Amino acid sequence: MTADTPPFIIAIDGPAASGKGTLSRSLAAEFGLRHLDTGLTYRAVGRQLLQNGDPLDELQRAFAATPPGAVLDGRDIGTVVCPQANVKLFITASPHERAMRRFKEVQAHGTAITFEQMLEDINERDARDIGRADSPLHPASDAHLLDTSEMDIAAAFAEAVAIVKAAR
Repeated sequence: MTADTPPFIIAIDGPAASGKGTLSRSLAAEFGLRHLDTGLTYRAVGRQLLQNGDPLDELQRAFAATPPGAVLDGRDIGTVVCPQANVKLFITASPHERAMRRFKEVQAHGTAITFEQMLEDINERDARDIGRADSPLHPASDAHLLDTSEMDIAAAFAEAVAIVKAAR
């Protein structure tokens, strides 16, 4: 990629535990792009930036605009942060499947929670994300929808790679 080549941006959105983080890290490695998990950004520095009046979306846009490009994952990347992204993926899975994934993850770390509590948490989080006034969770009109409910990681990755390659 030359200095005058615009960055290649992949925007990946979706609800919690849909697989977007795993896919975004893998796609960044596959295509030699940088990766930004915007959820971690928000949790780590979002409060401080907002208190200081710094727009966090602008930092994310600057990250994406730096060559050779980037893979960003979150809830509003394709709709708000990078609506000009070269590829937009909306990764989803059924609430039951996402709750099971997250349940296994937290169980492995020794957290005491029931599957029913995790499913309730996923459903509540979905309702908050979809219903919030600022940047609600929904796929961009030109996003590729990828339902990972019945896919393992390898199958989801292969499908995502095919979508990105077709766009390049």
